[in-house]
Amino acid sequence: MRIAVSGTHHIGKSTLIHEFLRAHPHFIHEPEPYAVMVEDLGEEFSAEPSIEDFQRQLQFNLDRLRQHAPAERVIYERCPLDFLAYIDALDPNSVEELLEPVSDAMQHLDLIVYLPLDNTWLDSEMPKLQKAVDRRLGAIFREDAFGVLSSGSARIVEASGSPDERLRIIESHLSEPPKE
Repeated sequence: MRIAVSGTHHIGKSTLIHEFLRAHPHFIHEPEPYAVMVEDLGEEFSAEPSIEDFQRQLQFNLDRLRQHAPAERVIYERCPLDFLAYIDALDPNSVEELLEPVSDAMQHLDLIVYLPLDNTWLDSEMPKLQKAVDRRLGAIFREDAFGVLSSGSARIVEASGSPDERLRIIESHLSEPPKE
């Protein structure tokens, strides 16, 4: 099963994945592209969020999705839709050319766990961007904005609450077959 945890920054993705991996150590962890690119590959990003930086992270995420077979147990910290939301928040005119590769990537996921923003996770450094990305992700997951979800078979699950509550939501979907 290939799972992606999606949500705006500072929403608890890492915390949830850490708890998930403690309970399910047989899963492979694919960390957030930004962390791998900076910490492991020595890449640099601009101080202010930029479309180019999110495009690079999106491409990295797309490449990682293709590396795992359907039968593998892997949990990704972020999915391509996250980067689409960030890019759209910064410049809606930059999204169109990304829809096809993002749509194709949805074939490589079985479950996407969307963590919506609530007052518990507000970011003090970039609150406007955090809220803008969350609004776009909400539209993507709830209304299939951009039409990219219909191309895949991933189940979409919205998980709110404490890390324990979110973990229980993921676990309740682990044994379900993929949607047709």
